[in-house]
Amino acid sequence: MTEKQLPSSAQRFADAAAALGLPINIIIFDHSTRTAEEAAAAIGCKVGQIVKSLVFTVKGDPVMTLVSGANQLDTRKLASLFEVGRKQVERADADTVRAATGYAIGGVPPFGHTTPMPLYIDRDLALYDVIWAAAGTPNTVFSIRPDDLVRAANGKLANLKVELECT
Repeated sequence: MTEKQLPSSAQRFADAAAALGLPINIIIFDHSTRTAEEAAAAIGCKVGQIVKSLVFTVKGDPVMTLVSGANQLDTRKLASLFEVGRKQVERADADTVRAATGYAIGGVPPFGHTTPMPLYIDRDLALYDVIWAAAGTPNTVFSIRPDDLVRAANGKLANLKVELECT
């Protein structure tokens, strides 16, 4: 971790957080925190404490999901929230992600997006006192309490994870 001037996209996110009255401290790493595993290793926390910001399209419209780093999103559950079939839910491509959020994949923060869109938050993130999310670049992160995340992102808690089947 180092003290550096924030990259422009991280500063834009910091400004969005400040506009919401949310004081955050952005940490810049010298290496990537693009994946949940990389972020957890750099921070020294559990993978489950990492917020994965994933954009999907539902019937062509962008939807943001915030998923615990320990979980995989179940597209059937996301589809049921919109009362559509699973085939109407697709992972957004890089261009769609940037257009909807204003950020590149790997650095998408959980709020402060270019476009208002529905936002769902994995209930498992509420199991932790503190969680960590991207702050606008693939090597910037910030910590937040789960209840503050729900408020700041104007999101809805939902069961989004793939459930393992026991045989």
